[in-house]
Amino acid sequence: MYNILVVDDEKEITDMLKDYLEGQSYLVYTAHHATEAIEKLNVHLDLILLDVMMPDVSGYELCLQIRDKVQCPILFLTAKVGQQDIIRGLELGGDDYLIKPFRLKELKARIDSHLRREERRTDSKKSILYHKNCMIDLKSESVSIKGQDIHVTKKEFELISFLAMNKGQTFSKEQMYERLWGYDVEGESRTITEHIKNIRKKMQEAGETEEYIKTVWGIGYRWE
Repeated sequence: MYNILVVDDEKEITDMLKDYLEGQSYLVYTAHHATEAIEKLNVHLDLILLDVMMPDVSGYELCLQIRDKVQCPILFLTAKVGQQDIIRGLELGGDDYLIKPFRLKELKARIDSHLRREERRTDSKKSILYHKNCMIDLKSESVSIKGQDIHVTKKEFELISFLAMNKGQTFSKEQMYERLWGYDVEGESRTITEHIKNIRKKMQEAGETEEYIKTVWGIGYRWE
């Protein structure tokens, strides 16, 4: 049984999600503010649903605190749909986002997709990929440039490893979103663009002049 933490300051929402998800055979913990959420991190968690708009500490700030303690997928629940809000959530360590109001079936599909991917990663073949100055360790989920480790989020690592393992093959943003998120939602493939911008920036800051992820205009991206 998977353990899920739902963090939202509205009790009606946490109660509704708890009832629904427990009916789908998940074990659900709830928290209504940051302090309560941090306390729940003592329990093994497989996934966290995190509201962005909370009165004491925002979901973004709480995400940073959570990432210091656990690495499970974090799915933001938000009424904000601006590009800068999306970028900020991804940069702070979020893995996905769902816009309120949302359908419960879509929420379950997103949750199931993340959990399946975590299982596949755990069971995946242990190996290291080398590309010019870049080393990708699939076992430790780490990336280094010229021997210098660069900090990447879980989703950024998934993008890097997916493209690197399919070197030379071009994928559209929609294909990549469906492969990595496991659920095709029209319009949300822009998430891919923001992740790739973040990856390129981090590599450049590490002194890399090579561009590993090439934009194929009108089509998508490929690993060079």
